[in-house]
This record gives sequence, C-alpha cells and structure tokens, in this order.
Amino acid sequence: MALVTLGINHRTAPVELRERVAFTPERMAEAFAELRATSGATEAAILSTCNRTELYLAGDDDCAPMVLRWMAGFHGLDAAELEEALYVHRDGDAVRHMMRVAAGLDSMVLGEPQILGQLKDAYTLAREHGASGSFLSRLFEHTFSVAKRVRTQTAIGENPVSVAYAAVSMAHHIFADMSRNKALLIGAGKTIELVARHLADAGVKDFLVANRTLERAQALAESRGGRGIVLSEIPEHLADVDIIISSTASPLPILGKGAVERALKKRKHRPYFMVDIAVPRDIEPEVASLDDVYLYTVDDLRQVIEENIRSREGAAREAENLVASGVQDFLNQLRALDAVSTLKQFRQRAEVLRDAETDKALRALRNGTDPETVLRSMARGLTNKLLHEPSVQVRKATTEGRTEVTEWLRELHQLDALDADTTTTPEKL
Repeated sequence: MALVTLGINHRTAPVELRERVAFTPERMAEAFAELRATSGATEAAILSTCNRTELYLAGDDDCAPMVLRWMAGFHGLDAAELEEALYVHRDGDAVRHMMRVAAGLDSMVLGEPQILGQLKDAYTLAREHGASGSFLSRLFEHTFSVAKRVRTQTAIGENPVSVAYAAVSMAHHIFADMSRNKALLIGAGKTIELVARHLADAGVKDFLVANRTLERAQALAESRGGRGIVLSEIPEHLADVDIIISSTASPLPILGKGAVERALKKRKHRPYFMVDIAVPRDIEPEVASLDDVYLYTVDDLRQVIEENIRSREGAAREAENLVASGVQDFLNQLRALDAVSTLKQFRQRAEVLRDAETDKALRALRNGTDPETVLRSMARGLTNKLLHEPSVQVRKATTEGRTEVTEWLRELHQLDALDADTTTTPEKL
C-alpha cells in the first residue's frame, strides 16, 4: 500500500487560493465520501487550516492525478491553476512531511504548537467518518510520538512565536499603550484563545468576544474579564473597539466594508487595527481600502514572524534530526510488518506441503506399506518439495548474474557456519 500526501500551503499559494481550497466542517462528510469513492485511496485524512490544506492518503501509488481533479472539482477550481501550487510527497517523503508538519518545522511560524492539535483534530475527524484505517492510524500515532519528542527534547517551542503572537506584536505599531484600547475577537477557537492571552499580556483589559454560539463566546470572554456576544451583534459594538482580530471557520465574510464605514464615522476616524487570520477570510478585503483602517491577513504577518524565528533555528536543526530518526523508525516498522506477512505466507505454503505428504504417508500405512519405508519416503518427498522451487529460482538468478541471491541463501541457512563445522578437527569432535 502506497502513502501519498498532497496539498498547498503558505509557501506555494497566496491566501486568495488557500481560502478557495479550504474544507469547511459542514462539507467534510461529503468530501470524505467522494474522495474515497473516486480517488483510488482506501484511507484518507484531511488537514485544513489557514496556512495549509493537505490530504493524507493510503492506497494506489498513482492516485495523485485523480485526487487533483477531484479536489479542483469539489472546490469549483481549474485543475491547472491548482496544480501550479500543489506539492505531492510519496512513501518515505510523505512520512517525513507529516512529521515535519506536526513538529512545526513546516509552519509559517517555526515551531508553532497549534498545528499539532490541528493535525490531531484531522485524525479524529477521519476516524469519525470511517476514513482512517490501520495504515494511517499507525502513521498518525507514530507522528504524534515524534512531535512530542521534539517538544520535550528541544527548545523549539519555548519562545511565544505564533500567528497570534505576531498579530499582537503588529498592534504595537499602531497603539503604543494598549491598556487604553478595547479588543473585539471574532471566533472562540484555539487561535483566538491564544490571541486573547497575548493581548492580555500586552496590557489590554477590555475584551469583547463574538462567536456563532453565545456560550463559547461568554466562556472565553469571562476568562479575560470581558463580555461575549453573538456574531449578529457585532455592528452594534463596532464603533467602540480599536483592535479586531478574527479567526472563524465561516465560509463567508463576517465583517463587511459598509459596517466598518458606518463605525468609522462614529469614531471620528480614530484608527482601527484589524487582523484576519481566517481562511476563507472573515473580513472583506475591500475594508483595507478605507482610511484609518490597518487590515492585515496571515500573509502580512510573515515579516514579523521571520524576525522572531531566528531564536528557534538551532532547536530546529535538533528537531530535524529527531524527525529523520522517526521516519526511519516508522519505515523499519513497515518493513517488519511486511516481513511478518511474507513469513506467514512462507509458513502456510510449507504447511500445505507437509499436510499433503502426511496424508500420502497415512494412506500408505493404511494400505499396509512398511512403516520405515513410509517414513523415509515422506521425509524424502517433503524435502524435495520444500527445496524444489527455491533451487530453481537460485539457479535462474545465478544464470542471470544475480549472485547476491546465492549469498542470501547461504546467510538464511547459515551455510558458512555449517562449512566451518564440517572442517572441525577430530579431537574437537
């Protein structure tokens, strides 16, 4: 069974394409059903975040072209446009890629911890939809183990460098003293929780959290001494906030240009700082054209992030070594499993030959043949049948110049040791 990983990320595609390829939670069941029915993949998992969309597949080695066509059709894209940004990894390279993703080595923010949780969520979702079988399950579990070693044995995650941290850092360019500013956070997921923590550390005391469900908004807001509202209430409070950071899974924009224009008039042109971390975007891109609005997307955070990753580069080299070791361990496990399967087949064939010779011997005994003659005939017949096919193949390989087969035979049956025993001196005997 082949392992294939394909997808796009922040390095290969702009946010405009990434948001069009993102899989929304509402369509995951449909995606899994279509993917497995049309792609030649027997197992599948889908990772869809603001920075990447990746598919992890176990099945036919040549399934990538079919998956590309399906993926383009599913999202209403031109396959050629998607192919330009797509990367494909197979087998060992696919294992390495997944482990690098889980360890934060392939992230926009080197070593950021959120991707591991997102990968775990993708695995859970695949299992819930019956799309992940024994092969992918073994890979995911091993990948999580390697990522844990990276976190505990290196310093890659010690400094607070993340998209959330970068967003808050950029806010300092607009507001020197953020203790005077009110923040509106749209969404209540892990990214927004991290944003709230960094904003609080930066001095923000006044929080408003908007979410589709009020309970989630209130839970997060109250943990920071703020207030929770539903998304429909955002226009009522827009003029009162200075910092807006959004990260939801909404397929459509939540905050439009018209609502921001009306709020700006009430604010008398006091500036807005906005960061749209979501893919697809939560804030209409046209909002960036308004005066006194500083709107950034995840791609705009790249410069801040690059300045902060230098401290993690040494740890990243250590992490790469751990990943390389993890890849080798996993591949060794697969080879061991393959060896077990081969040995099982070998034993089953030997047992069939044994049973056939045993039945033949029993018939001879029932017919009154001398037991010693039967026993010797059975031993001779079994030996001949066990050795016939290997002997034919060894002679054929030697004729073709594949002399290594002879060496393997000598190693398998310890013939060199046997030769040494036959030359032992009589005194030792």
